[in-house]
Formats: sequence, structure tokens, C-alpha cells
Amino acid sequence: MLTAETTNAYLSILREELVPATGCTEPIALAYAAARLRVLLGAAPTRIEADISGNIIKNVKSVVVPNTGGRKGIAAAIAAGVVAGDAARELQVIADVPAAKHAAIGAYAGATPIDIRCADTTRLLDIRLTGHAGAHTAAVQIANSHTNIVFESRDGEVLLQKPFTDSPEDNLTDKSVLNVADILEFADTVDLARVQDLLEAQLSCNLAIAQEGLAHPWGAQVGAILLAETPDPDAKTEAKAWAAAGSDARMSGCEMPVVILSGSGNQGITASVPVARYAQRLGAPREKLYRALLVSNLVTIEQKSGIGRLSAYCGAVSAGVGAGAGIAYLLDGGYEAIAHTVVNAVAILSGTICDGAKPSCAAKIAASVDAGILGYQMYKHRREFKGGEGIVTKGVDNTIRNIGILASEGMRETDRTILSIMTRPCD
Repeated sequence: MLTAETTNAYLSILREELVPATGCTEPIALAYAAARLRVLLGAAPTRIEADISGNIIKNVKSVVVPNTGGRKGIAAAIAAGVVAGDAARELQVIADVPAAKHAAIGAYAGATPIDIRCADTTRLLDIRLTGHAGAHTAAVQIANSHTNIVFESRDGEVLLQKPFTDSPEDNLTDKSVLNVADILEFADTVDLARVQDLLEAQLSCNLAIAQEGLAHPWGAQVGAILLAETPDPDAKTEAKAWAAAGSDARMSGCEMPVVILSGSGNQGITASVPVARYAQRLGAPREKLYRALLVSNLVTIEQKSGIGRLSAYCGAVSAGVGAGAGIAYLLDGGYEAIAHTVVNAVAILSGTICDGAKPSCAAKIAASVDAGILGYQMYKHRREFKGGEGIVTKGVDNTIRNIGILASEGMRETDRTILSIMTRPCD
């Protein structure tokens, strides 16, 4: 039986991870830092040095920054934060920028020297902006998670300095308590009044952006193509298409908010939308949907706790596996079904690379959801990938740990190669 301490840890993890964000979280973290920089200086900087980790550069390079008039990249994100950002709103820092300010954002980005450098740092998520205005200088640093400001200074005076390490889990609840058996017990037994607000926000926001992605020609239109190719789509096709459509919109600058998971809007969409669409097809009661979402979210978070927030390992894969587990909960509900679903699914697509946030993320999401559902279908037919086959080992949580080792240790050189291919500042 879960202790009250473990239950409270799970609730704390959910509240830390399920938060709203408008726009891809890496450019939004830059915009947040830039908005804080303007506050510290008391004016818009006339010159900025941006020392940024390679994984931030990778994830900002090709994604549209919302509320900027379709602009992409680091300079656009920083300019949006300086010109129109509300730092008090953190990951919704540029959620309400009027169209009238889009031209000012472009003008600022074009006229202001912004020196972008690939930081010499061991942290995958590291942003340090230094700004100058008149005789004044200020600096802001974010490390390890997207809103974790660890340092601020003005004119040489340190205003904030928090201890931090290289761990992406700095200042967050310890996730070593997560395991599939306890996740299932938590989902089965928790008082839903304690999580309903989080889950309703996740459903409302993430289904809405998926509908937007299907209704309008965002990105590569992966979601719409999946439905167009299947005039009478089954539940599996619909789950893939709706999740992909949410990413179609998000990666191409849609201004609608998303409830993120493990620091990622794409992961938040992938872990929730397929489960919701399956629940609708099944006519499942709201309570069952909530509990299935808890399984999906927490299985995703368990995987990501070993991988890290940013990696060469595509986070959509983890969320697709989580979605498969949530769907298995809807269809079966037992530990054996969920454990086998997870092991089967991680064996299918593990090693899929992350080469930055961009329209092709939608296609990776569709493939990941497919793998998650196939993992359950294999279980239903009494087929499985066994321990000793590749990275699969005995025990679902041990296999999840292997994924963390693969991503955090085995793919380091892959990450460097991807960065070298994508962007010259990291050569």
C-alpha cells in the first residue's frame, strides 16, 4: 500500500510537471530570461550576449516563436521577451502579445546586437543572458529546468544566487519514488479531487490545440494527412492523428496554450490526447479517463527522469510509451498489461533522435503513439520482447532504467554530432 509520503510525492511531481506554456518551451525560456533582463535593467537592452547550451540552440533554431508574426530562432525569442514579455507569467511570458507589437519585435531583433554563443557548459539546459543599457549591465541565468532562475545581477551586484548542479532535477521533487507498480496503485486509489484541476486543464488545452491543428493548415499537416488517408479511422489512427495535429500547430507558432509534461509541450500533448480520444471511443467515464491520464503522465515522467529534459533521445517516444500505458489502463487496467505494454513499446522506437523542435516532431509523435498502442496489442496476443533482447531486461522498471542509461550516457556523442550538423556555433 502506498504511504501518505509517497502519495504526496506523486502529487507534487504532477504539480511541478503539468503546467501551462504558450509556445515551444525552449524559446519561451529564452523569452522569459529576456523579460527578466529588461526588468533588472529597467529598460530594453541595447546589446545582449546570449551564452546558451547546445540543446537550447538545437530546440530553438527551427521552431516558430508564437506572437512574433511567424519569426523563428533565438533572436526572435529574446526580442519577444524584451519588447513584450511579462516575466511574472513565466512560461506564458509572451502569451498575450498583441499583433500590433509584432513589427516592434522584428525591428528590435534586427537593430539590436545579440551575440549568440554556444556555452561551454556540462548542463543540457543552460541560458545566460547579459544585457547592457546605457551605463548599466545586468545578467540572468536559467539552469536545468525552463523557469529555474539560478542567478541575477545588476551592475556587478548579485541579486540572486541559488546553488545548483548539473542535474535536471535541481529544486524538484525526487522522482526516484516512481515505479510502475506504485504508479498503478496511485492511479487506482488517489482522491481525484486532488488532481482534477491539473487533468482538466491538460485535457482542455491539449485537445483544443489538436482540434486547431486538424482544422487549419499548420506545419506539415501530419495529423490531417493521417485522417485523410483513412476515411473511416479506427481508434488507433485517430489517436495518432490528433496527437500529431497538436504538434503540427504548436511547432508552427500557434498561440494556444498547452499543458506541458517533463518540460515539453509535445510530450504533454502526446501523453494526453491519444488517451482522451480512446476514452471517448470507448465511452469511458470521466473518472476512468482521469486515472488513465495519471498512468500515462507518470509513466512518461518515470522514463524522462533518467533521460533528462533535453537529450539526443526524442522525448515524444517516452510520451508515446506513456500514452500506450494509459490506453492499456483504459482497456485492461492490470499491472501485467501495463508493464508489458511499456517494455514492448520502449523496445520498438528507443534511440529515435531529437534533432530539435520543428514540424517533423508531429510525425515522430504519430510513430511513438503507434508504438505505444502496438505494445499493448502485442500483450493482448501474448507476445512480448524478452529480457536479454537488446536493451530489454527483466522487470519493467529495470528496462526503463536502461533507457535512461542509453539516453544520458550512450547518446552523448550522438547529441554532439546532431548539434554539429545543425548549427555552426557548436562546431
